[in-house]
Amino acid sequence: MAAEASKFNILVTGEGGQVGEALRLTLAPLGEIFIPTIAELDLTDTDAIAKWMREVKPRWVVNAAAHTAVDKAESEPDLAFAINATAPRILAEEARKIGAAVVHYSTDYIFDGSKTTPWVETDAPGPLNEYGKSKLAGELAVSESGAAYFTFRTSWVYGATGNNFVRTMLRLAREREHLKIVGDQHGAPTWSWELARLTADVMGQMEALAAKNGCSLQEAAMPLCGVYHATGSGATTWYGFAAAAIDELRKLEPETKLASVEAISTAEYPTPAKRPMNSLLDCGKLERTFGWRMPEWSESVAAVVAELSK
Repeated sequence: MAAEASKFNILVTGEGGQVGEALRLTLAPLGEIFIPTIAELDLTDTDAIAKWMREVKPRWVVNAAAHTAVDKAESEPDLAFAINATAPRILAEEARKIGAAVVHYSTDYIFDGSKTTPWVETDAPGPLNEYGKSKLAGELAVSESGAAYFTFRTSWVYGATGNNFVRTMLRLAREREHLKIVGDQHGAPTWSWELARLTADVMGQMEALAAKNGCSLQEAAMPLCGVYHATGSGATTWYGFAAAAIDELRKLEPETKLASVEAISTAEYPTPAKRPMNSLLDCGKLERTFGWRMPEWSESVAAVVAELSK
């Protein structure tokens, strides 16, 4: 398969982002990676997107780019929708025309958080903020494009690169004596590296299936395409997430004075965008279909903190 895979192109968006940079490494064995910078590909320019697709002629399109500034999206919804909804639509429509398959990433924020158990793929969406609305629109655009697609809904993504919650907490823990973190919003932290590993694995499975059946990638992928929940295993709160990361740093740097952490309520920390109280996603469909289960979130946090403290 490797020899065949090396002949095709993979277009990845989101250069410089947490998932995009991890994909650069995990997808390298599958084919030639094209990952344009923001300067090279403006995702608000639909003509530019179509041009890239027609020039690269990718077999796979992996859309890891997104407007992820949740609070800023409240004041700039047009930009959020351009990047999170219109760009994925153009990518997917162009992919359909050339028989390419699409990997797209979505979010727990498409749900309103009112459910008391983990959300499944078929639960009705009800986003509370502009970011969630734009990501839901992107999901629908990809699914309606006619392309073979795999949409991975994930949550609380972090890693050793890019701007994310863990890196922010470790920085603040060094700078301050005490941190107050929301402790009544529930979710599952997801390591960007594990999300990229999952993506490479699913793409590899689809390539193997197409080769085994002697059919096109589109034909191999269509019966399995759809939305899959893909998060770290287990559950916590933002407070638990922060405390775990800081505790790991404390183990590695016992001489460093780090902030104490206190749990507060959502009401005590108002933000422009309303957040769901329960963001937990049931990832059973992913495991049943592709045999993939991500590690416990606490194990992954420990690995990332260790990498950051080197």
